[in-house]
Amino acid sequence: MKLEVVVAIVHDNKKAYYSSLIQAHQANIQFTIPCKGTSHFLLGYLGLNERPKTLIASVVREDQSKELIDILNDNFQKGKDYKGVAFTIPFSSMIGTLAYGFLSNEKIVKEEA
Repeated sequence: MKLEVVVAIVHDNKKAYYSSLIQAHQANIQFTIPCKGTSHFLLGYLGLNERPKTLIASVVREDQSKELIDILNDNFQKGKDYKGVAFTIPFSSMIGTLAYGFLSNEKIVKEEA
């Protein structure tokens, strides 16, 4: 099973909500980074403040990513506080079967020589 990196950019006050939503789709590893949207340049000129954003990056199996993106898009439609953007990036290679097993939620038994 191939892996993909799911990237979601959401409002900072909803990062826990979206993080748990992503984790429910077998994401064994994820990290969050504070960020700004692209509109902060224009808003700065007008003297308006932009709401802080959070980037959430997670590794999920390819068979889970389509469903996860659909669920995220549905949640983005709930209202102003839930807005965001999400996309996937293919995971092209992996070194180590144990690391792959952890990231893909597959139980890999390592044979001893």
